[in-house]
Amino acid sequence: MSKSRPPYVPFKLDPTGTMHLVVTSLAAIPSELDDALTEVELWTVAHAGPGIPAPAAEHLHPFRSPTELLAQLESRLGRAAIGLRLYAIGSEAFIWDAANIAVAAGLGRGEIFTYQAGPKLRRVYCTHCRTMIEDVAVNVVPCPACKASLFVRDHFSRRLAAFMGVRVDAEVPGEIPAPEEFTT
Repeated sequence: MSKSRPPYVPFKLDPTGTMHLVVTSLAAIPSELDDALTEVELWTVAHAGPGIPAPAAEHLHPFRSPTELLAQLESRLGRAAIGLRLYAIGSEAFIWDAANIAVAAGLGRGEIFTYQAGPKLRRVYCTHCRTMIEDVAVNVVPCPACKASLFVRDHFSRRLAAFMGVRVDAEVPGEIPAPEEFTT
């Protein structure tokens, strides 16, 4: 694993927290939450119904999309009291978008916990034209804006919540290797 990639540990509530806000981009409640459902405020794109355990229903705040959830997060964190812990669960792009919103709202890094879950798709930042490319599954991808063929480096920027994409054929124009799927 690259040194720039954050390490992820299994979900666990921080015992020093007095309130726990879990935000997840996943369409189902992660099983790691089963023991904590009555202790957390849960924001998710999952909706009350067959996939949501009964104990979670009263603490559940469903959203139509991860984008809508993140748009409301800044306001919620602005009203937070001391002792709140934020737990972000989902893709790397989602969890680091949530973490960056939390830092901007005044939470310290020790109050924010990130857990990667779900498909291992990547957000890629084109270092040539600054375009973000979502849901990339392979290591060579065309940039939709500048049309450069990008090699997706295993360098993750927490600030941008994205992996870096650099021109794959910069030294030998036109020499583009076959894409390979990411394994991690």
